Amino acid sequence: MLGTTRGEQVLQKRILALGGDGIGPEILTYGLQTVQQLAALAGIEVEVTHGLLHDAAWEAHQTYCTDDVLQQARISDAVLIGAVGGPQWDNIRVPGGAECQDGLMYLRHHLQTYLGLRPVRAWAPLLGRTPFRENLAHQTDVLILREMCGGAMFATERGRRDVGGLRQGYDLTAYDEAEVARFAHGGFQLARQRRGRLVSCDKSNVMESYKLWREVVTEVSRNYPDVVFKNMFADNCAYQLMMRPHDFDVILSCNQLGDILSDLSAVYAGSLGMLPSACLSANPDQGPVFGIYESTAGSAPDIAGQGIANPIGTILSVAMMFTYSFGLPEFETKVEAAIDATLKDGIRTPDIGGSATGSEVTRAILERLTG
Repeated sequence: MLGTTRGEQVLQKRILALGGDGIGPEILTYGLQTVQQLAALAGIEVEVTHGLLHDAAWEAHQTYCTDDVLQQARISDAVLIGAVGGPQWDNIRVPGGAECQDGLMYLRHHLQTYLGLRPVRAWAPLLGRTPFRENLAHQTDVLILREMCGGAMFATERGRRDVGGLRQGYDLTAYDEAEVARFAHGGFQLARQRRGRLVSCDKSNVMESYKLWREVVTEVSRNYPDVVFKNMFADNCAYQLMMRPHDFDVILSCNQLGDILSDLSAVYAGSLGMLPSACLSANPDQGPVFGIYESTAGSAPDIAGQGIANPIGTILSVAMMFTYSFGLPEFETKVEAAIDATLKDGIRTPDIGGSATGSEVTRAILERLTG
């Protein structure tokens, strides 16, 4: 709490804004407009610092994330990212571990934002945009948790080699029990805040790393007798997510499986552009924590610059920022209500069946926030 207004302290927060690539800079703009609107409603002050990440950083500095950007992130309360990546940079290799090959992974690794929140809900006005029969996905609300700092994505033993005259690529998938336990505790704490149910998915029937995963999560579950807990194999979990979505509340998954399941769950919402995310550096029982926030839609280079990118995933990510990093959860509810009203009024980008621009959708949502 810093500064004063009429003798009272004013909450001040600092955000590092990284546009990234493709549609990233434009959806970041929509997110920052939302930040300023919510800050005004909340009576807080937000300082925004800008920087480059991933391909944009590579073009300027020959690195996916500079030391300056990392240090700016360290002194911020949150990082808001547009999107990163592009096919022309996919095969550029730089010295260092897995985290050095991707600017966003670099930030996650060094800031240890291990708790990845990927919430998805079925929006009533968009049920016709989903592949589900009537009423199957209605009111679906699932939180997929993705471990963000370990597993196959951060394999320390990885590369390509020649074996018997054949090319071989390899990535060692490894987790230790401390990594799994801290993540599992976060999942159970979040389940307590929701409907009190948690499923942990793995492939412990065939892989040693998942055998340990299942053991540790099951051990952690004993600390949360009020949460209904179940282990599931990942393939069955994915199938059941599509067949009976109402049965799920919180799903705990490793880095790789969480990436797949969270994208799959976008069918509930009707578009990847509807999905937000948060990567937190501590579990939610510790109060406001540092986080990295972004839409999960990707950089979508094929529509970059056309003004039609869906802003909703980014706007929802900002709402999550106010909940988890600013300690102001009431504004997440307000944002969701404004989005629902906008969709009901038929103001939508092309990916969800409309003809509005991203700027027009953002303006409509912000008008309904204060209306």
